[in-house]
Amino acid sequence: LWRFGYSARLLKTNHFRTAASNTSFPAVWTVLAQYSGKIPGLFVVVKKNTFFTMPETVEDKADLELYSPHPDVRGMTLLNREAFKRTVVVPVLKVKREIVHTLLKSLKHTVLQRPGLKRVVEDPEDEDSRLVILDPQKIPEFSLGESEQEVLKQLDVRPEVSKYNLELTYENFKSEEILRAVLPEGQEVTSGFSRVGHIAHLNLRDHQLPYRHLIGQVIIDKNPGITCVVNKTNIIDSTYRNFQMEVLAGESKLVTKVKENNIAYELDFSKVYWNPRLSTEHGRIVELLKPGDVLFDVFAGIGPFAIPAAKKKCSVFANDLNPESYNWLLHNCKLNKVDNKIKVFNMDGRDFLLGPVREELSKGLPILKEEQKTSFHIVMNLPALAIEFLDVFRHLLVGEPCSTAGLPTVHCYGFSKHDDPAKDIQERAEASLGTSLDGRCSTYLVRNVAPNKEMLCISFRIPADVLYKRPCPEEGKEQASYVARGFQATPLAV
Repeated sequence: LWRFGYSARLLKTNHFRTAASNTSFPAVWTVLAQYSGKIPGLFVVVKKNTFFTMPETVEDKADLELYSPHPDVRGMTLLNREAFKRTVVVPVLKVKREIVHTLLKSLKHTVLQRPGLKRVVEDPEDEDSRLVILDPQKIPEFSLGESEQEVLKQLDVRPEVSKYNLELTYENFKSEEILRAVLPEGQEVTSGFSRVGHIAHLNLRDHQLPYRHLIGQVIIDKNPGITCVVNKTNIIDSTYRNFQMEVLAGESKLVTKVKENNIAYELDFSKVYWNPRLSTEHGRIVELLKPGDVLFDVFAGIGPFAIPAAKKKCSVFANDLNPESYNWLLHNCKLNKVDNKIKVFNMDGRDFLLGPVREELSKGLPILKEEQKTSFHIVMNLPALAIEFLDVFRHLLVGEPCSTAGLPTVHCYGFSKHDDPAKDIQERAEASLGTSLDGRCSTYLVRNVAPNKEMLCISFRIPADVLYKRPCPEEGKEQASYVARGFQATPLAV
């Protein structure tokens, strides 16, 4: 626990000590999750997308068959649903049909609770009776406890537990259970995925690749609405931030529609970047904006910052180098009826900053008065490279600095594998800007991208001594010439 940064007070908590005293280490995470938010200083994320096959214990064996497909499916690479059938012996109570409902309520903690499995079945020997299936884990050795016997006595039910052959099929097993049964024993099982409309996006590991088509089909079977499963085949390192992918199962339809923070977007997932895990971050930044503010989105993608900002009545300048992202950005602006509120560009990020952004700041900042509430924000969401673009702000403007309150705020994203990622991001930003940001910036952990790799956002107002340079005749002519070359937004009507 110390390795994961949990405080000493956690180990001293009576609730935790009692719950965990007889618990194996893997189960400790479940205990921690139960108390997350109840114990001050404790926050636990239990990953649902990955788990490991743990060695069986004696206590597990009675319940193991109920949650495991037939062992012969081990090593299967082409899905055969019939092979998952198995019959297990479970405890049942014979009760009169008219008291079944009452019994289920009275023994709700003892009755089998398994999605997809009936708790009550016909009695083949008596049409006036029903068989109520009990949880074999709660009825060890098919013997009822005192509390259960007391309930049955009150209902005038004979406390005799019988054995019943329950047939389990592919439909009765969860995707994790199916994959754990198929993959080599002890191998990591991944059933988690990113959902992008009707598409499930996986990042499979090498040992899972021989089973990739089976995994894809299982995900389609077990997740209503998913009709296509893809696997990323390389790291996102291209100029346009998209990646090669393989369709594992389902239809090869990669144009999809998603909804994020009550705004709809359409996109071709094979040609543009979209990550549903950034929904909270998109909302966080937009929440910082006020109506009338100005947003410059340097790497806008299909518009998850730009479009909600425009709906909030901000003035928005959105840019993306990828022609596909640019076209889908135009499309989504029209889809959300903000095409007259956003100026859209298809430029290199550096040229966008040196051209349209500098032009707008040159016009807007000098006339900004102290009593005005307008703020300028620059979002740079290209974590692999954005920090390297910060040097553009060095003497971007020529003239006398405006008030400190009017200086643009930058929200720049980056990846870090450092032991102290916040310090690492700040130091790299300072190196690009050529000044210290101590006491003048904040860092926010966006998400964990991979083991020992974090995505962070550093926010700061551009220091006046970085942004401005006093003019000299030659520099003034050079800047005027640059702006006069005409970095104009492409009309949305085109």
